[in-house]
Amino acid sequence: MAQEIDNSLLLRIADALDRLAPPRAAQPDLGAASAFVWHAAPPGLEPVRRVNRVDLSLLRGIDLTRDILIENTERFARGLPANNALLWGARGMGKSSLVKAAHHAINEATGGRLKLVEIHREDIESLPVLMGLIRRHPDDRFIVFCDDLSFDADDTSYKSLKAALDGGIEGRPANMIFYATSNRRHLLPRDMIENERSTAINPSEAVQEKVSLSDRFGLWLGFHNCSQDEFLAMIEGYARHYGLKADAETLRAGAIEWQATRGSRSGRVAWQYIQDLAGKLGQRLE
Repeated sequence: MAQEIDNSLLLRIADALDRLAPPRAAQPDLGAASAFVWHAAPPGLEPVRRVNRVDLSLLRGIDLTRDILIENTERFARGLPANNALLWGARGMGKSSLVKAAHHAINEATGGRLKLVEIHREDIESLPVLMGLIRRHPDDRFIVFCDDLSFDADDTSYKSLKAALDGGIEGRPANMIFYATSNRRHLLPRDMIENERSTAINPSEAVQEKVSLSDRFGLWLGFHNCSQDEFLAMIEGYARHYGLKADAETLRAGAIEWQATRGSRSGRVAWQYIQDLAGKLGQRLE
């Protein structure tokens, strides 16, 4: 009788723990698309039928960083060792565009087994669940991508990312790599780092705890503001690609005036000018 009671109690405990445990991620149809968005609750991958991206050839002024990321991604797609990558620096200079364009180009060249999975900044704490799902699909390769990743002073979820990328017993799945973009080199605001220096008992150790997250990325790829020549080259490349009916002088003069009114030059500003020009010309960007 005592044995029956003990077994019954254990079953009730196991059932209660099962109800309390987070739901297991649903098995995705990886053949449905080459890109997915990760949702933490309920956990699962949503296929993206049409990725918002530009052609790799249209990304100008970032030749060195482009080549490094392409080479790293190619190695990963072929099953060779590769590094997590942090693309940091100036706004609008093509950080996220490069990740999406590189994925598309290499996925096409390697047989369609390279998947791009976007994880939102607020879902970073669910990364271990996503990694568990990825481990169950060893025949596919996954680039997990977080756009505009950064952490504020009262945010401790960066510790989850540190552990997921380079720590724990299991570590990162062999078929997964993590790419992130950020305006901040160390993913943390400068005043947060400075505050640690001024208030901590051991300032050096406190700062190292904060900035060590960026050390989990083997590649740091910097993006900097472009020159006027590079900006005009972006404009000309877009105009040729989309067949915009504008002569060279008109295109150049309009581009210079546009960047002057915006007070900045970047790939994003160039694209905004092209959209404005195409609208005025009555042409579609397709």
